[in-house]
Amino acid sequence: MSETPLLQPRPLFKKTARWFERAKASLFDNLPCCRGCSHCCVGLFSVTLLDKQEIQQGLQSLPSKDRKRLEDTAVEQVNQLRIAAPRLRMNQFVDRWPDDEMDTLVERFDALPCPALERDGRCGVYEYRPLVCRSMGLPMDSDGVVSGACIIQTSVPLIRLSNALREEENLLAGREAEELAAVCHHNGAQGGELLLPYAFLPD
Repeated sequence: MSETPLLQPRPLFKKTARWFERAKASLFDNLPCCRGCSHCCVGLFSVTLLDKQEIQQGLQSLPSKDRKRLEDTAVEQVNQLRIAAPRLRMNQFVDRWPDDEMDTLVERFDALPCPALERDGRCGVYEYRPLVCRSMGLPMDSDGVVSGACIIQTSVPLIRLSNALREEENLLAGREAEELAAVCHHNGAQGGELLLPYAFLPD
């Protein structure tokens, strides 16, 4: 274990997790999302520098052997991504990528598991998981149409979240944008979004 005192996940991450639990309860706990369900842990997606900070904190909480295993997996995945998309060798950030280029890469790596996904379906850095992982699973509401969040939710009642919960979701998203902008400015970063495996690499 690391001898460095570990910080707790930042308040935004805790608030997002609590919001999800209330939202899930409002749907009568019909969501199948729980520890061990790993459907949304497979596939390529982007996270932010905020998420990377949390993941790095989570890695430091692990025994060195486990931390190295996750980091080695991430390195292997990053190498695959760089071969498929050479521009990643110059700049790891994907904020300004064209949608079609990102879609092509996501489709190519649709079977890529998260570096932290354990064989039994658990998350190796669960307490420090990204924001998107803390809110994934709720039915989506777009233009008045409610749809399931994943193919596993074939029998989940498609119930709209209350306006109050959606308003709180928007406030959390706004807070995320503010904190991300502050981190990018402080770090002088070229961007704020990067593909998930990059978040497991040390700075």
